[in-house]
Amino acid sequence: MKNWLFMFVCWLISQADTARAQSKIPYGNNPKAGHYHNVGDDTIYYERYGQGKPVVLLHGGLFGYIDEYEFLIPRLAQTHEVIAIGTRGHGKSAIGTKAFSYEQLAEDAYQVIRSITSDSVLVIGFSDGGITGYNLTAKHPELVRKLVAIGAPRRPSDRTLTAEKEGKMTAKRLDKMAPDFVKFRKQIMPDPSRWPEFLDKLDVLWNQPTFISDEAIHQFKCPVLLLAGDQDPYFKLEKVTETYRLFQHGRLSLIPGCGHVVLYCNFPAVWEAIAPFID
Repeated sequence: MKNWLFMFVCWLISQADTARAQSKIPYGNNPKAGHYHNVGDDTIYYERYGQGKPVVLLHGGLFGYIDEYEFLIPRLAQTHEVIAIGTRGHGKSAIGTKAFSYEQLAEDAYQVIRSITSDSVLVIGFSDGGITGYNLTAKHPELVRKLVAIGAPRRPSDRTLTAEKEGKMTAKRLDKMAPDFVKFRKQIMPDPSRWPEFLDKLDVLWNQPTFISDEAIHQFKCPVLLLAGDQDPYFKLEKVTETYRLFQHGRLSLIPGCGHVVLYCNFPAVWEAIAPFID
């Protein structure tokens, strides 16, 4: 395992633990805000905060979950209703029986959103959540009023060569890399015995030839804010700008000196980019 990846994951988990302690709100495992919705083959978990026009949060894959938005949720909840959805297999959301694909994750999100509101929504997605946001916008353009996609590539080849060579994330490898993270996730997931199956399904998801087509992105009618760290190994800078040029109504914000997880690297800069766009 690459040493930089190990250090990055440990840092990310420590930042999440620190944020959780500071917030005192157990985002992602909050019985006061948590709900479930049956999407056909199992249940998806989500949390609701605040009041106003709805904003949907879609988190990143594997290490990502609702709690990665601990800094963003209280800001948004001051003026909006926040709907934070747990991707199937993550946290308290069930794995279900269907294959993992970004189209399926978008359909899960659509069903949850429409069970809550008939209004159009602002969607904010990070990494896998941003890719899901692309697919949600493509399939349900009437639903998405605005889209914020953070660190969301269009295909696996948008990664750097180093990121491409990371290899499969197996249960044994992850247990060694982040035992406390694995322990916590298994504590809250509906069926912890399916943890290895969950990782296998994610590996298939991440290695699809294309996450979203250029043609689909070019058809977006809603305003899109594309946001990324200028050193993101999962979304090369030249691919970020290439993606931005596909949008009919796009804005681009690059966070200098940051890699993939810009929400922790420089949240103030992320907020300054997002706030005027959503208002």
